[in-house]
Amino acid sequence: MSRYLVSRRVFYVLLGLAVPVTLAAQADKRPAPAPKAAPKTAAVPRTADGKPDLQGTWDFAQLTPFERPDALAGKSSFASDDEAEEFAQETQAKKPNMDRRDGGAAADVERAYNDFWWDFGSRVAKQTSLVVDPPSGRVPPLTAAASARAEQRRGQGQRYDNPEERPLAERCILGFNSGPPMVPSAYNNNMQLVQTRDSVLIFNEMIHSARVIDLRRTSHLAKDVRLLTGDSIGHWEGDTLVVDTTNFLKEGGFRGASANMHLVERFSMDDQNTLRYRFTVDDPATWSSAWTASIPMARTSEQIFEYACHEANYGLENVLKGGRYRDQQTGTK
Repeated sequence: MSRYLVSRRVFYVLLGLAVPVTLAAQADKRPAPAPKAAPKTAAVPRTADGKPDLQGTWDFAQLTPFERPDALAGKSSFASDDEAEEFAQETQAKKPNMDRRDGGAAADVERAYNDFWWDFGSRVAKQTSLVVDPPSGRVPPLTAAASARAEQRRGQGQRYDNPEERPLAERCILGFNSGPPMVPSAYNNNMQLVQTRDSVLIFNEMIHSARVIDLRRTSHLAKDVRLLTGDSIGHWEGDTLVVDTTNFLKEGGFRGASANMHLVERFSMDDQNTLRYRFTVDDPATWSSAWTASIPMARTSEQIFEYACHEANYGLENVLKGGRYRDQQTGTK
């Protein structure tokens, strides 16, 4: 082999070794690539005093079950939006046909005439239940005293002598979802929130119930001062509005709670169009432990409509007429 060929081979070998070094050196001189910009998120609007602006009308209708169904036991959240949407479609498909007329008068009443009157919403939160604590997604068991109270209320519900003996909801005094706390129900799942520096107004479409929360007061009223919706005081913890409520008027309000129920509600913005409502119920006279629910509320442009109920509550009148008719038939005085 000639010296020329050896020299040329050495030349190409040396060239091959040099090229990576040269390219690497050139690469080091290139400007570092700019970091990827974080996705832009819309800033939460704020009031003049710098607090998050929670004002607006909020819709809290939900297909998400209040407590986790047995079929979803052990599953705290849906894996994806598609899975949540599939659950929503399955839930809607299981809704009974409200236009049927079978099963007698009792079935008719339970159907509330037809589908037009119901507002169960179409949304499903990523969570598999609105109850988020305990981790089981289930409300803790009732105490023995609470079970006894519930049995007593069932007996009282059979009294038809006077309007005052009928349940508060039937008399249009307290709504199923007007709260506090607020939970999705069959209809009127809308709430308007008005905010100032010193107070917050929570106005529910159901029963046209309005709560004014004082942000300046730091202690509750005396224990002997009792209100139907409790005594609410509020404060800010960072960007979260915290409302603390005690001093309820009577037992049997929210899910059979006692008059000494302690309720803590938290309002914060998930984004510009989602108000996160989280509440914790602590009532040792009713449940074996405290528990928490979390409900996303969607901003809506719909108006709050008048809730006309007791002004033309023919149902209550007819219930009492039915009681009188029963007395005539049974000879009861």
